Amino acid sequence: MHSHSLSSRRLLLPVLFLLLSATVNALHFYLDANEKRCFVEEVPSETVVEGHYRALEWSDDQQQYVSNPELGILVEIDEMETSHPVVRTRGPNDGRFTFTSHDSGDHSVCLSTNYSSSWFGSNTHIRLYLDIVVGAAKPDIDRDRSHISALSGKVRDLNTKLEDIRREQQYQREREADYRDLSEETNSNAVWYSLAQILVLIATCAWQLRHLRRFFEDRKMR
Repeated sequence: MHSHSLSSRRLLLPVLFLLLSATVNALHFYLDANEKRCFVEEVPSETVVEGHYRALEWSDDQQQYVSNPELGILVEIDEMETSHPVVRTRGPNDGRFTFTSHDSGDHSVCLSTNYSSSWFGSNTHIRLYLDIVVGAAKPDIDRDRSHISALSGKVRDLNTKLEDIRREQQYQREREADYRDLSEETNSNAVWYSLAQILVLIATCAWQLRHLRRFFEDRKMR
């Protein structure tokens, strides 16, 4: 039971990825030799659209639809708003077509055969399978380059600011070192100055005591 659930999850992930990444429209229809069938597909701007078709011709002898190498398919795709032709191609009975939309909007997709009623008559019936995949939008290279250039400029500005901060920190450390050396030198000088004052006071006291002693000795001798 656990392995079956795990396999289901593994199968579900690719399906979800395909549903999110592209829109797939698959259908089949019938047309006569002199008939053109058109469909409308809404496509976003700058989007890649891929189509795959396969045409089968009815065979009275085999009583089924079969592949006929002589059968060709004409694909015509136009922008409906501007009537601008996007695709004009004539391919085999099994082929593909691809185009990139320039503007968003409805696009007409028309398919017809290379047969004519004068050649094969109106009883020629065709079954045509058509898959249209509307893919992801085409990347805007110029916009990406401008975005990368803007990011590169911001990174350069950030690096410049970081370098300025580093130099300021280095300068502050040097100033702190100079201030510390000056403080230590000042403290050392203050200690020596205090010791010099004490020595001067001791010498002064000793000189005064000696002077007073002589003074009193002179008084006694008189």
